[in-house]
Amino acid sequence: MRVVVIIPSRYGSIRFDGKPLANICGKPMIQWVCQRAMQAKCIESVHVATDDSRIRDAVNRFGGNVVMTSARCRSGTDRVAEAAGRLGLDPVDVVVNIQGDQPLVDPRCFDAVVQPFYEDPAVKMSTLAFAIVDKREITDPKDVKVTFDNNGNALYFSRATIPHGRDGLNGYDIYKHLGVYAYTQEFLECFKGLSPGRLEEIEKLEQLRAMEHGHHIRVVVTPYDSPEVDLPVDIQRIEGKMAGMGLC
Repeated sequence: MRVVVIIPSRYGSIRFDGKPLANICGKPMIQWVCQRAMQAKCIESVHVATDDSRIRDAVNRFGGNVVMTSARCRSGTDRVAEAAGRLGLDPVDVVVNIQGDQPLVDPRCFDAVVQPFYEDPAVKMSTLAFAIVDKREITDPKDVKVTFDNNGNALYFSRATIPHGRDGLNGYDIYKHLGVYAYTQEFLECFKGLSPGRLEEIEKLEQLRAMEHGHHIRVVVTPYDSPEVDLPVDIQRIEGKMAGMGLC
């Protein structure tokens, strides 16, 4: 079983144009994500999937791998699926999809999200969750929450607070969904062909599409948070964390 990482990356963004190339401690953000992924034990190769020549050129400058994709991709998953189809993967090979706005992702997150595929042949898709520490994230709709059953399969993803404690928030963890996914190549091709779901459209969460069509998503709890860069003001916060880690 081969394991590859594909990072879907587009230049245009309503809230942060050119985000993948934002300078963080002297490197474009996409470079940080690529380099963190390459430190994982299980990863064979890392590829950036993009339709933008500026991103392609930046990745080439730091020696990364680029797969050029169509500008017509509807979503990041569609872009990942198109790129994966060009890599000559076998149906049982695993594709890890991470957004290019997580420059502090811990390399151990990649190993964790792939582990279920070694342990259970029934797993076709997995993702990560982190027990929320910053209580502001519990009610912030940009931080997606996830609940899962006793077997570790997702029950629901929501921008709302789930579960909602009738008697308050004391005594139980609330889990934040981290934007790292893994799929078998076979299931990634299946996912690409699924029609968008009602809940997906309401929450604007693409992973709900798989669940609405009856597929399981295995959730792995990780002790490593992976803060995202959503807006230009987040850069300073990320650089502060990197400085504390000795990265810049």
